Amino acid sequence: MSFRTEKVSSLIKQRISEIFQENFRMEEYGLMTVTEVRMSSDLKIAKVFVSIFGDDERKKKTLALLEVEKAFVRTELGRNLRLKFTPSLTFLLDESLDHAMRIEDLLHQIHRDSDAEGEKRG
Repeated sequence: MSFRTEKVSSLIKQRISEIFQENFRMEEYGLMTVTEVRMSSDLKIAKVFVSIFGDDERKKKTLALLEVEKAFVRTELGRNLRLKFTPSLTFLLDESLDHAMRIEDLLHQIHRDSDAEGEKRG
């Protein structure tokens, strides 16, 4: 990724996070965090990865709401960033935090199981 692409990704990530905070109520959308933005090499497409706290139903609902608000977010982005083209947005669910929590739970379970087995022997 070029320096310019990284810089634009960073600016878009920051601005979309601000748009979320300023315009989207947590009661309706839940707790959302923009975790990453990946730009196409021509800077016309932005894949926006969003981490959403909650169960699967909450995540689906929030992604659907973001799809409805995509044009608004893009318009706000265009007003605040000086780019030749305002990129089209694709919102994607970032599940890396869920995977990390699952791995951590499994490691704790393994540790508890090995402690219990050690107590049985001793």
